[in-house]
Amino acid sequence: MQSKNWPAPEPRGASAAGPADEGIDVSIVVPAHNEAATLRELWQEAQAALAGRDLRWEMLVVDDGSSDDTAAILRQLHAADPRFGAVSLRRPCGKTAALVVGFRAARGRHVITLDGDLQDDPREIPRILEALADWDVVNGWKEHRQDPTVRLLASWLFNVASRRLFGLKLHDINCGLKGFRREVLAELPLYGELHRFLPLLAHWRGFRVTELPVHHRPRRSGRSRYGPMRGFYGAMDLLTVIFLTRFRRRPAHLFGLAGAGLLAPGVLIVLYITCLRLIYGNIQQRHPLLLAGVLLIVVGVQLLTAGILGELVAHAIAPADREYPVRFELIVNRDRGS
Repeated sequence: MQSKNWPAPEPRGASAAGPADEGIDVSIVVPAHNEAATLRELWQEAQAALAGRDLRWEMLVVDDGSSDDTAAILRQLHAADPRFGAVSLRRPCGKTAALVVGFRAARGRHVITLDGDLQDDPREIPRILEALADWDVVNGWKEHRQDPTVRLLASWLFNVASRRLFGLKLHDINCGLKGFRREVLAELPLYGELHRFLPLLAHWRGFRVTELPVHHRPRRSGRSRYGPMRGFYGAMDLLTVIFLTRFRRRPAHLFGLAGAGLLAPGVLIVLYITCLRLIYGNIQQRHPLLLAGVLLIVVGVQLLTAGILGELVAHAIAPADREYPVRFELIVNRDRGS
């Protein structure tokens, strides 16, 4: 068993994936948080799914600050098989962070992602690999999704909005089961909570994206981290993706439109009040209207300035946001894997 310190993060806009290893065909990246009850079975199912295939592969589990026995199980699985590797974070940093860490550690020419709760079926991995022969990104579609009704409704609304806004006809953008060619991951901006939008970001970069119906299973252990604020966070992240894909290089177009929408009526109101003052010598009891006009102007100017400056600041500090606290790393023995 080997361990080492994780390297310093790469600047935003640089590759989210590490350099490829020509000897590894497939890397399976699994973000996991308190999934100790399922990791052994997940590993066994992945082995069974790829058994007998002429592939050199590895699995990398990223422990997102689990408080159960996940770390101990990762050490045991690594000691038992050279194809199993892991990275353990000292505190929960979120699924996007776990994926970034996993992508950096992965060395396969193709990268498959799936969740660690066994709802995603590892038996679908060979089908995704076959589809990657013709596509750059293969997104799973949980056609018969085994989740509570509230979550199904929220997911439906999210997917409808994404299809309307981006024109990418996918039914299940946030499915955990996905496949990527390595060159795709090298170009995608991945920080914050943008893991939900990987297919959209790949489509924006000009990669070929398709979907594949996959088997989805009910959760058998642990608990979902889908909370009441998830919908709000998803909507805010959707706005971030709109900015990244449409206004990243021309932010003034976005904030200018919103700012102008407030500035224009504000200026008209102030001009109207000015005319009253010039004609009648007073503003004819229009004090509330004057206050409204001034407020619209102030808020419009703030949108034009604070919004753009905020995005510039976020762009500048993004590399620091990708420094994740690694507890330990268990490195795949690529010379012995098969």
